[in-house]
Amino acid sequence: MPPSPIRSAADVPAPAATGTGHAFGTFGELLQGALPGADGDFLVTFPLARWATAVFRPRPGGRDVHVVPPHKGKSRRVAETVLDALGVPGGGLLELGGTLPEGKGMASSSADLVATVRAVGAAFGRSFTPAETEDLLRGVEPADGVMYDEIVCFHHRAVRLGRRLGTLPPLAVVAHDEGGQVDTVAHNRSAAAVGAGERREYARLLDRLADAVAAGDLPAVGAVATRSAELNTARRARPGFARLHALAREVGGLGLVLAHSGTLLGVLLDADDPELDGKTAHIRAGCALLGGEVSVHRSLGAGDDWGPPRPAVPVLPAQRPVPAVPSALPHELEI
Repeated sequence: MPPSPIRSAADVPAPAATGTGHAFGTFGELLQGALPGADGDFLVTFPLARWATAVFRPRPGGRDVHVVPPHKGKSRRVAETVLDALGVPGGGLLELGGTLPEGKGMASSSADLVATVRAVGAAFGRSFTPAETEDLLRGVEPADGVMYDEIVCFHHRAVRLGRRLGTLPPLAVVAHDEGGQVDTVAHNRSAAAVGAGERREYARLLDRLADAVAAGDLPAVGAVATRSAELNTARRARPGFARLHALAREVGGLGLVLAHSGTLLGVLLDADDPELDGKTAHIRAGCALLGGEVSVHRSLGAGDDWGPPRPAVPVLPAQRPVPAVPSALPHELEI
């Protein structure tokens, strides 16, 4: 549960000048579907080396939380929820930025919310456990499990941890963006029901993925991610699927990884592959007929610092799009 409100004015923590919080995003999901039983909707996170940043400046004499950019109303609601949970009067200014584009399936909204919880807490010398963070976010919107510094099975609609899976060696993703944006909340509301047979398959895939992560079996991870992408294309056509699948086979990639409620589909590669540059160039060239943007990303893995690189990612007035990357792994993404 969230922390109990502070009961007396003497117990209200004194704010720092500012509080700063960060949260990583994801490249879609390694697996997403529904399990047998109630509340079966789930996803498996694929943590990515890109971050959201939140800065909170308390205004003890104020009454409201103001957010920049102003369309981030859900983050404002979460900031108010944290203040209420701490029993802190007043408002403040919440500024959000980072390097996660919106509407692409990179958990930008969830990362904003988690970064907000951390920033408001930091302003008052308080940190929150992942479970407490879940409680603070529940009821705002479906959320990814980006409050956990590992790969997790997460019930995104219920905002509840399913199971911890662990970490993998860092992976690279060469991604094609089909363009546009997807509203995650609207997508979840309109998603078709998952049948009993598919639910049983998703349960088998989750068990297989959990074993693969525990063993560090990258080909098995790629096979599960590819099957999850295949199942999703039956519900929502992905124009580049056949081309990306062929390119993955041509370069001996691990498979495909999909932003199930976004616009990105990528070829999954071992980040330590000595032929990574050549494979990346081949995939880039092969995506030319599809049009759209191609970008390269790096996952967060075992041995990484899961916080943003130092110096910290600057706070920007609005999130910027992911730029095209001219080489296999951009040095600025390396930890």
